[in-house]
Parts: sequence; structure tokens; C-alpha cells
Amino acid sequence: MVKLFVGGFPLDIDEIGLAKLFAIHGYIETIKIVRDKKTRLCKGYAFIEMKDSPGAESAVEYLDNYIISGKALTVKISETLQEVSQPKYVPVQKRSFQISEKANEVVRKKRPRRA
Repeated sequence: MVKLFVGGFPLDIDEIGLAKLFAIHGYIETIKIVRDKKTRLCKGYAFIEMKDSPGAESAVEYLDNYIISGKALTVKISETLQEVSQPKYVPVQKRSFQISEKANEVVRKKRPRRA
């Protein structure tokens, strides 16, 4: 699955309008138009996930700088999906408890007293 960034489209376009543009290039998994949380108005960019990379590359080739309602679209392959799929380093925290030998009973360590 390949994630595309689409920006610069008219604010009155909806998911169906974007689907009509991108569906001829390949199978679309999801479309997410980014909207303002309070007003629910479109911010002018969206993310589209396409099933395969040839369809996504075709969409970038044909729709980047495509004019719609007097505005030029920006279509790029987003790198965020590949970054998410790679495991990230998570530091291991020290445990503040020990497991005793009696029936997996958990015993908490006591904090040292102040002098």
C-alpha cells in the first residue's frame, strides 16, 4: 500500500471528487481529507492510500500540477507510511518490582529512606 499526499485542491471538493480523479490510475484503499477540528472546513490537503505502487506512481505522474477549478494540484508519494512500518527504538525502563520465587508473587522494592 502506498500513501499519497494531495494538496492545493479547491476547498469545496469532497472525497467522491478526489476518488473520481485517482480511481482511473489504480485501486484506492482510503481517502482522508484533512479538516479543521472546530469548523469542519477542508484545509486544502488530503492523504490517499492506493493499493499498489504502479498506480500511485501513475497518479503522481499525471495529476501533479493538474489544474482543477483554477488551482494546481500537488501530488507526492508520502514517506510517513514507510517510517511507521519500521520498528522504532523504545528505551527499556527499569522495573521497580521483583518477582519472588513463591507462586509468581510480585514484591515491590522499597524506596530508600532520606537521611
